[in-house]
Amino acid sequence: MTEGRETDAEAEFAAEIADDSVSLVYLPQPSDTLAGLRVRQRIKRWGLLLRCVFLVLWVGQWLLGTVNRGSIDAVSTVVFFFVIAVVGGYPRLQAAHVQKLAGWQGEYRTTVTSAGITTSGTHSTLIQKWSVFRGYRETRGHFVLLSRDPGILCVEVLPKHGLSSADGLDRLRALLDRHTTRV
Repeated sequence: MTEGRETDAEAEFAAEIADDSVSLVYLPQPSDTLAGLRVRQRIKRWGLLLRCVFLVLWVGQWLLGTVNRGSIDAVSTVVFFFVIAVVGGYPRLQAAHVQKLAGWQGEYRTTVTSAGITTSGTHSTLIQKWSVFRGYRETRGHFVLLSRDPGILCVEVLPKHGLSSADGLDRLRALLDRHTTRV
């Protein structure tokens, strides 16, 4: 090939990638992060199980203390309700924390292609190949891709509100189905 000239195969490949890509542009929202964390939690299940066991133990401790004393202690009741609020609201607290980390990046521009997913923010660019992901789950407003590692430490959330065209949703779903599995 001569420099600066494309062969027919290269031009065809470039056209195929352009036709086989979906772009999303969005500002990350706490609801996007929360959707990803909830999907991760449903897949892992250990975190949910541990939170439930922890809550049952706290309820039991509070009830036993109340029965043994014969009356409700104000301090233990306040601590009891505080623990219930923290354990019950933990996913929202975690989503708010992640939002602080992701929000300063500004607008996200994500391109999903046959090669993988490229996400660019104001200060960084992340390129992920399909081999990083074990699969995805579609929610009402998002596509959530889960990493292959045993702890599912990485979650990629593709919000549907970031799609610029109506046919983008079907094309994105087709790309995800082609390169990874639904979980």
